Order: sequence, then C-alpha cells, then structure tokens
Amino acid sequence: MSLDLNFFGGAGLCPMAGVTENTFRVICRELGSAFSTTEMVSAKGYLMSPGHRAAVELLMHAEHEGPLGVQLFGREPSAMAEAARRLSGQGFSFVDINMGCPAPKIVSGGEGSALMKEPLVAGRVIGAALKAAGLPVTVKIRSGWDPAHINAPELARIAEGEGASAITVHARTRDQFYSGRADRRVIADVVRAVHIPVIGNGDIASFRDAESMRRETGCYGVALGRAARGNPWVFREIACGMQGEAYAPPTIGERLMMAMRHLDMLAALHGEERAVREMRGHIAAYAQGSRGCAKLRAKVMTLTRVDEVRSALQEFLNEG
Repeated sequence: MSLDLNFFGGAGLCPMAGVTENTFRVICRELGSAFSTTEMVSAKGYLMSPGHRAAVELLMHAEHEGPLGVQLFGREPSAMAEAARRLSGQGFSFVDINMGCPAPKIVSGGEGSALMKEPLVAGRVIGAALKAAGLPVTVKIRSGWDPAHINAPELARIAEGEGASAITVHARTRDQFYSGRADRRVIADVVRAVHIPVIGNGDIASFRDAESMRRETGCYGVALGRAARGNPWVFREIACGMQGEAYAPPTIGERLMMAMRHLDMLAALHGEERAVREMRGHIAAYAQGSRGCAKLRAKVMTLTRVDEVRSALQEFLNEG
C-alpha cells in the first residue's frame, strides 16, 4: 500500500517515552511538525491486554494531530501482524515498526535495535505487518548494532523489498545510545541503497541542521526528538526556513506561557497529579537557558498542584 509522503517534506516528531504523548504532539503539530508517531507500543502487550490503561493512554490521539503513525515493536511476526491489523482501523495514518530503540529492557528480548543483528527475522516481521495492516508501513532503524556492524543499508533494502513505504534512519549505533555524533554518511548510504523515501534522524536542533542533513545525505525529510522538548517552535523554524520565510524565536514569556497551556492540557486529559509530575521535566526544558531557571526547576519539583505550578511560572515571569 502506498503512502502519501508530501507531509514528509518538513520535520517530523520522533517518539520519546514519557514525553511525546497526545498533548505534546498536538502542540508540535500546531507549531509545524510534519508528522509524528505514538510512543512505541509492544505488539504482544497490546494483544494480551488491549484495554489496559497503559495501552489505552499510549494509543490516545486527536483527529487534528495531522499525519500520525502508530509505532509498534516486537520480534514475533504473527504478533506484529495481528497488532497491526487491529490498530489499522483506529484513525492512524500509517504503522511504524521500531527497530531502533536501544533500551536494555527492549533489546534484552530481541526487540527494538536488537533486530538489527537479525536481518532475516527483521524482514519477516516487516513482511507480516505489511500483509496484515490496512495501512502503509514504515520502519525506523539505527546505523547498526555497533561500529563493527553498520548494516543500515542492508536493513533498508530488506524493508523496501517487503514493501515498506519509507524508512527512518537514526544515524547512531545501538552502542552509542544517544551519545556522540550521528554519522550522516550512513544515511547517505541508505539513500543510495533504496528507492523509497529515507528520513534522516540524529542531531537536528535547527533549520541549519535540517538543511545540512538533507544536503549532505540526499534524504527526503528529517525527524527530530530531543530538540523539541522545551522548544516545539523548532518545527516552525524548520518549516519557515524551507519556505524561505523569516523566523523569530520565542521569548521566555512565550515559552512559559506555552508551559502553562501544556500543563492545563495534561491536567484536563490525565488529571492534576499526573500533569504536575510530568510537567516537571517539561518546565525545566521550556525555561532552559533563562536566568534563574535552576531555581524555578528546583521549586517546581516540590509542588503538587496545578495552581501552585501556574503561580510559580507567573512569579518567574514577573520577576524577569
């Protein structure tokens, strides 16, 4: 099944566990993200307990999020196929298969980036999901398992051969996790190896980064994750740059007003306790680089109510 990839012309939002839930994706979409995916969902876990609270919350999404994929992980072709089949009718634009997660608890089960070590198994997983899904399927991979085993081009060719519509390459090995620099040469190698669109990922935090990634690798589009936390305006910056339009970065006032809105959205969706807990990290990111941000971060860590957090943010703005 083909996928309309016009939305890949800008920058997409990569999933981050505990960060890119529904509300944050909506904010990023409003500020110009081209596409996003859910946080990754275990195919086996979903099939065993589809109504479990964790699964329901991970799969929660809004119609106005724009192009949204459901990201699945697993190593059993039958489980991946059935999960893809069941989820295809729930309002998602595509199914994304995660073969890039480096977390020990994921790779210890032979899932995520561990599948980079088993190309034949990876191919069977992709093929099974494609046959069962009623949606286009994309795949996210890393450069390889370690520097001695850089096999992203091989995995990309397998994905293309199975019928994948696009592939995202995080240009770090599993051994690197998120340290060091992404090796763009690997993305360029993948671009030369396949005919399907390749999305470049790794070390993109500005339009300049996105533009140089595309120029150096020939990739169709780019996707980013960590750089968007606290700065979802990065999507607007990239979109403006690609369209040749002027871009003005947000002021600290605009950033903290967005933090208040983000807090209110989380509270409305998940309740006060969870909203306050999850916003602690977000607020630190929104305020990063401003004078007194360390003091604000320490204060927010002690608060438990939405009104207290809002007051702390307003006080910080007034003092500034």
